[in-house]
Amino acid sequence: MISRNIKFKNFSNNSNNKNIKKIFNEVKNKLITEKKGIFLSLTKKYKYSYDRKILNKYKKFNNFNLIGMGGSILGAKAINQFLKHKIKKNFSFIDNLHSNLAIKKKNCVNLIISKSGNTLETICNSNLLLNKTKNIFIVENNNNYLRNLAFELKSDIVKHNNFIGGRYSVLSEVGMLPAELMGLDNKKFKRLNYLINNKSFMHNL
Repeated sequence: MISRNIKFKNFSNNSNNKNIKKIFNEVKNKLITEKKGIFLSLTKKYKYSYDRKILNKYKKFNNFNLIGMGGSILGAKAINQFLKHKIKKNFSFIDNLHSNLAIKKKNCVNLIISKSGNTLETICNSNLLLNKTKNIFIVENNNNYLRNLAFELKSDIVKHNNFIGGRYSVLSEVGMLPAELMGLDNKKFKRLNYLINNKSFMHNL
C-alpha cells in the first residue's frame, strides 16, 4: 500500500514529515510509469471507453436519471453538488430503494452504472425507470444481467474497466461521462500533479 511508510503515531505533531513527500513522489512516479491500473485513470493519458457519438446523441436532453449504488454513483453526485452553479441540466440520483414516484420518467436519459452488472438495488431501480430508447449502461464487459438487458434493449453500452473499483472510479468513465453530460470539461478534473507540486497543498496536508 502507498501509505505503508506513514507513521500514524503523533502524526499531527510532525508538520515536516518527510515521508509524506516521499509517498507523493511515489504516486507521481506511478502515474508516469503505470500503463494499466487505477493510477492510469488519474492521468490525462487515460482513454475513456466512450466516444463523442454518445455525448452528441444525448447532449440535447436536459433531464437525466443516474442509477447506481455506492462508488458507482457517489462521484458523479459529488461533482453535481459541488459544481451545480455551472450545471444547467437536471440530474436525479437514484441510489437507494426508496419510492421513485417523484422521479421523472418521460423525456429522461437513464444512465445505469454497475461494475458487476448484477447489483440488486440498481437492477430494481432500473426496471422501474427504463425506457425503450434513452438508456446508457456502464458495466463490465462480461456476462452479467445489466449488460444482457442493455443488448436486449439495444441501448448504448460503455465498458467499465475491471481494474477500477467503485470508490476509485470518479475520474474514469463512471464519473467523467456524467460530468460531460452535465456540460463540464473532463480535462479540468485531471490535476493531481498540480496538487503534488503545490507547496500550499503540501503545507496544509
